[in-house]
Amino acid sequence: MRRAAARLWHLLSSAFGSAVSLARRIRIPRQWLLAYLLLIVVPAGIFLYGYYERSASILKSEVIRTMQQALKQAGSNLSYRLEHIYDISNAAFMNPNLHSYLSVGADDQSMEIQLQVIKDLRFLVDTVQSNSDVFHVRLYVDQSKLYAGEKINFFSLDSLKNKAWYSPVIGANGGIVPIGAYEESFLDIGKARVFSFARMLRDPDRYDKVSGVLMIDVQEKMVADILSALQFAPGTQVYLTDADGTIVYHPDRAIIGTKIAPAILKDMKLSSEGSSTLKIGTEVNDVMYTTLQPTGWRLVAQGTESQLSRRALELTQRSEWTSLMEYVALFLILPFVLLAIIVRGMNRRVMQVITVIRKEGSEGLIELPPVNGDFHMLERSVDHLILRVRTLVEEKYRAEIHEREAQLQALQAQINPHFLYNTLDTINWIAIGKGATDISQMIDSLAKYFRLSLSKGRSIVSVEDELSLAAVYLKIQQSRFLDAFAFVLDTEPGLGAYQMPKLILQPIVENALLHGILKSKDKRGTITISVREEEGDLIFKVSDDGIGMEEEQARQLLMEEPHEAKPDSTGSSYGLYNVNERIKLYAGNHYGISIASKPGAGTTVTVRLKAEPAKRPL
Repeated sequence: MRRAAARLWHLLSSAFGSAVSLARRIRIPRQWLLAYLLLIVVPAGIFLYGYYERSASILKSEVIRTMQQALKQAGSNLSYRLEHIYDISNAAFMNPNLHSYLSVGADDQSMEIQLQVIKDLRFLVDTVQSNSDVFHVRLYVDQSKLYAGEKINFFSLDSLKNKAWYSPVIGANGGIVPIGAYEESFLDIGKARVFSFARMLRDPDRYDKVSGVLMIDVQEKMVADILSALQFAPGTQVYLTDADGTIVYHPDRAIIGTKIAPAILKDMKLSSEGSSTLKIGTEVNDVMYTTLQPTGWRLVAQGTESQLSRRALELTQRSEWTSLMEYVALFLILPFVLLAIIVRGMNRRVMQVITVIRKEGSEGLIELPPVNGDFHMLERSVDHLILRVRTLVEEKYRAEIHEREAQLQALQAQINPHFLYNTLDTINWIAIGKGATDISQMIDSLAKYFRLSLSKGRSIVSVEDELSLAAVYLKIQQSRFLDAFAFVLDTEPGLGAYQMPKLILQPIVENALLHGILKSKDKRGTITISVREEEGDLIFKVSDDGIGMEEEQARQLLMEEPHEAKPDSTGSSYGLYNVNERIKLYAGNHYGISIASKPGAGTTVTVRLKAEPAKRPL
């Protein structure tokens, strides 16, 4: 800021010196010059400096907000992958055969029993490792087991006791303990950098006895790939910490295991996500963070002010300095030219103004038509300048429209792909458990879903296609949750040909199913989708008879920066906020989403869009 103020002062000083020199040549009285300085130049300088300060502040806030949104999206993607690992660990933990095999006593050492145990455990391990997110599975068992020395997937429990995380894993009493990035040697594949998720296994016959430890390893590369996709300025540090402020992942591996600055840790304990400007050592740092579920880790982005979006700062400063030059010309040069006209004669001064305008016109490729008379020429020149200003305003308006369209595309691209993973996971387990008899039907429905959702790259689809997409989604979920729900489509005739942004209804019906019906006591219900036209608007209503929610909770779902969901939360605040913002960007602030809900009475989400017939075949 000091550098900017110095440049502004130098610019004003140079202009003032030129003005004084011109005033002496044309003999302007000193009292006129003093009045001009007090009434125009000084207020103009203060105004310009305030304008620059405010513009810089707005730019920084916008850059930080954009980075915070990108960080939240990366955190959401990473949280989903980690939740998937937790689900896999829970599925293996709940396998009754695992506990029965680990409880085989010393008197059951017959070769036949041990071979059967090894065979079944190998099948379980291979099934878990078949998931693309799982890098390796390790099972630590009592050294009395014949397979404890296998050292590929099975290890002696005693070999784990010298590890730093052994005590936390035992102390978690069966809960999953996440372990930060570290290097591990594997007999079959050599050294690798991994994250681990460990949990203690108890003997079902003697609950006070530890029968083993299950560890699921994830490659460090999975986390690194997600975080490296963040397009932050060079020098910005993006890393993971645990709840105590210990760094569990950092691109600089020498930093892993160290503590973050106390000021950052203190700020992160106040909220689950946010951004702050903190003084760390001798530098002022901008710190953004968000919480990863279910590990409780924090995803942190830290950088100095000069590192945040350097290119954007340069472009904006260039634009600001152009504006400053124009204001300086307006407040300094033009008034002195007018004063010169008064003192030295109208004719000669008008000719000077015309010369300046012609020069500006030639640079802007504006040809002035020949007109008789100096004043007529001046009037026509001013008309052309006004036309040029209007052209610049129109160009700025078109640029803002393009920016809003880009924001719409960016928000639409943020739809969380967890539905795809859930569906593919369901198909996988059906294939394993039922001999693949239902795969054909599921793949057919999934293909329809992709065909409708992709829409050949179009972002605008027909109402008929959007309803078909929602119906295909619900049919797929009916295959996943057998006899859990029914759905009804109630459409007013003739509305299918209207157009709308795609992927509006699918996130809403997904919330109605996963967070409404499936969280109710009996996990059964009905979803109703209705479409009506009212006074030139399309009204979509998605209703469920699920668990419902409080009015305040429903209001928070559409907030710009929703608070962290409580344990009894029944909705996806990010999904509904995303859809609501896309509607407003597409149709205007008068349109969007409203929610009506009561606990135990279900939820109705109303979508209002402008009724627009398709301009071309969709």
